[in-house]
Amino acid sequence: MSLPTAAATAPQQGWWRDAVIYQIYVRSFADANGDGEGDLRGVRQRLPELASLGVDAIWLTPFYVSPLADGGYDVADYRDVDPRFGTLADADALLASAHDLGLRVIVDIVPNHTSSSHPWFRAAVDAEPGSPERARYIFRPGTGPHGEHPPNNWRSIFGGPAWTRLRRSDGTPDEWYLHLFDSQQPDLDWSNPEVRQEFDDVLRFWLDRGVDGFRIDVAHGLVKDPALPDIAPDQQADLLDSETALPYFDQDGVHDIYRHWRSLVASYPGQRALVAEAWVNDARRVARYLRPDELHQAFNFEYLTAPWDATALRRVIDASLEANGEVGATTTWVLSNHDVTRHVTRFGGGTTGLRRARAAILLTLALPGSTYLYQGEELGLPEVTDLPDESRQDPTWHRSGGSQQGRDGCRVPIPWEGTSPPFGFSPDGARPWLPVPGEWAELSRAAQRDDPASTLSLYTSALHTRRRLPALGAGELTWTASPAGVLDFQRAPGFRCAVNLSAAPVELESRGDVVLSSAGITTGEGTVTLPPDTAVWLRS
Repeated sequence: MSLPTAAATAPQQGWWRDAVIYQIYVRSFADANGDGEGDLRGVRQRLPELASLGVDAIWLTPFYVSPLADGGYDVADYRDVDPRFGTLADADALLASAHDLGLRVIVDIVPNHTSSSHPWFRAAVDAEPGSPERARYIFRPGTGPHGEHPPNNWRSIFGGPAWTRLRRSDGTPDEWYLHLFDSQQPDLDWSNPEVRQEFDDVLRFWLDRGVDGFRIDVAHGLVKDPALPDIAPDQQADLLDSETALPYFDQDGVHDIYRHWRSLVASYPGQRALVAEAWVNDARRVARYLRPDELHQAFNFEYLTAPWDATALRRVIDASLEANGEVGATTTWVLSNHDVTRHVTRFGGGTTGLRRARAAILLTLALPGSTYLYQGEELGLPEVTDLPDESRQDPTWHRSGGSQQGRDGCRVPIPWEGTSPPFGFSPDGARPWLPVPGEWAELSRAAQRDDPASTLSLYTSALHTRRRLPALGAGELTWTASPAGVLDFQRAPGFRCAVNLSAAPVELESRGDVVLSSAGITTGEGTVTLPPDTAVWLRS
């Protein structure tokens, strides 16, 4: 079976179609000034190591002015850098350095909501119901005899109600405002032309400074059903839910926004990319965001959430390539990000989880399209599951009353060098904003750099090999008949990837020379034996 990356529609051209893009969670990547929090100067200092790793681009999480109630996804000023992360001059210098190294730069844009500290929301709080200031957000009167109940039964994705009631300065109750996330993240009303114009201006501000694209936070959430209907009692989306149809996600109106954004970025030279964070249930629904006049890419969350199972992974791969091919779009592949448990832990943890993670990256980099890496996965970092309660900062932890750990465990600062925490993350051993496990000494970049068996060496070899092989990147995938629990496919010209996801060794016909493997394999006369949870690349 041969699956193209594009079928009915001619494929779009662009650097992103086969790029490897490295996600930098700025607060946890590298701290240059010693305050315990990562910053833009720290990112800039470490860019040569990312270029050496072999990635094509970086994606920076929000570094804008923010109270950091949700790690920077609560923006108070979209046109400036938070002092904790640096200055606009630091952002400009980072862009220049990245481009000098041949790295593209994607930045986050957060259009679903602002911070409650944003000047717009402060003005709305001070204004009256029905005012232009409140029309930028979603304010409604409450229900019940005295408006004491929320306008509907929607729940926050971080836990608790999705509505908060204002109180006037004299203590009397006022209207309710919608926040699908934290109460400090009020949702904007995208039916308001002023909101649309504001984000046009924000996009232009950063495009004029030279960014190569935007990752769109909650891209599926900007438009709500204007009736604001109640949802069924058993309907409750969480951050990772892609199954529940809800009146505030994946509404048809979002596509008009993105058609306009596409024309805006197309007016700039240099192929600027728009990437959607859209937790949408069906591959064909996701593909609607990727039609030729809309966005360029969308994260493949079905792949990220798939279990370590050959049948499940093949189903996701086939569905993704087919749906995206129908609209001429490239497919993205991602194993971890700042919102999910790191895949070493998700795949079982310990030796098993790491072995599967190493096999998974060879599978991922061999698939048609582009790959997104999350900082630290090239080191084999696991989730930190034992953070002290007093260290946790994720609003999910606080809004759930501590019943849900939240996402802090995948956001712990990454280790660079040295034998004690924070392993070069901060100069002079400054205390980082989240504690770094002492056992990460052996996982630091310095500890792995010269070890040919390390996970860092595997990633580096795979990324550089991927650049050299003409079969990888864009192109077709053809499945080969294989035993149960094995994924085996070919890419022209002359490339093959086989992955044993079963619990027993599998002997396959080799049909080529071994290029790279995720673990030790055995070769014989025309055969290759893969241990459990092992992947191999071959070339004929």
